[in-house]
Amino acid sequence: MRQSKAMGSLRKPVIVRMFSRDWCAGYAGAGLGENTAALEILDPGGKLLTVNWSAIKWVCFVRDLPAGETSNPERLLQKRFAVRPRTPGLWLRMTLTDGDELEGLAANDRSLVEGAGLLLTPPDTRSNTQKILVPRQAIQTLDVVALIGVRRRGGAAAQRREPQPELFPADSADGV
Repeated sequence: MRQSKAMGSLRKPVIVRMFSRDWCAGYAGAGLGENTAALEILDPGGKLLTVNWSAIKWVCFVRDLPAGETSNPERLLQKRFAVRPRTPGLWLRMTLTDGDELEGLAANDRSLVEGAGLLLTPPDTRSNTQKILVPRQAIQTLDVVALIGVRRRGGAAAQRREPQPELFPADSADGV
C-alpha cells in the first residue's frame, strides 16, 4: 500500500504546449521544476520524449490525459480572472513571447526566483488544467497585479477585545 502511494506521486500527467502550436501529452517526473537543460516526459506509449525548454510555451498539469481531443487538450478556456481571486498568493499577469497573455496565482515564496519556470494556479480550477508551469524563457513581460494575503480570523475587532475573566480565581473567598 505504501509503495503504490509513492509510485503515484513520481509521475504526473502533463500536456506540453510548444510555440509551434504542437503539443504532446505524457507523464513528467517529480523534478519537473528544477533547472535542467530540457524537459523529459514519458508518453502514454512508454517512449521517453526530450523537449528543449526554449521550445515550450507552457506545461499543464492535468487531471486526465486527452482522449481524442486535438485542438485544446488542456481545456484551458479561461486565461484571465473574471473577478479578484480569493486564494492567497501573487496574482500575476504575463505576456508570453508569442504575444499570448496569461494570468494565474503563484505562491509568494522562493519559487518565484528559482527553478525552470513559474508554477501558476489557472483562473479556472474546475477545468482539466490544475497547474501551469511557464518556462522563464517563454515570458516576455510579467506584472504583479495584486498580493492576496491570508485573512485573519476575527479581524481588528478580535484584537481589541478584553481578555476573558477567569471563572475560578486563585484567591476565592470560599477557600475551596
